[in-house]
Amino acid sequence: MGWLWAIIVGFVLGLIAKAIIPGKQHSPLWLTTIFGILGAIVGNAVARAAGVDATSGVDWMRHLFQVIAAVVIVSLGDMAYLATLGRDKQRT
Repeated sequence: MGWLWAIIVGFVLGLIAKAIIPGKQHSPLWLTTIFGILGAIVGNAVARAAGVDATSGVDWMRHLFQVIAAVVIVSLGDMAYLATLGRDKQRT
């Protein structure tokens, strides 16, 4: 069940990141999910380094780090995706 939760969390984080980033993102949903999974992994690592990965109750700081990491990764990943497709995709 761990891989299923990773996909679900990555999907949700990717969609939240896309909603936060201004403008249109061109990366497909499957790639956004992968970016969200990476954001969750990076956010967990940052939270662990900051010492807030395991608290009593809801880990709000860990979730905040995950969202911030997902926003950064989705925006950078979308730029990389556009660079691989060329400039024609930006006009659509």
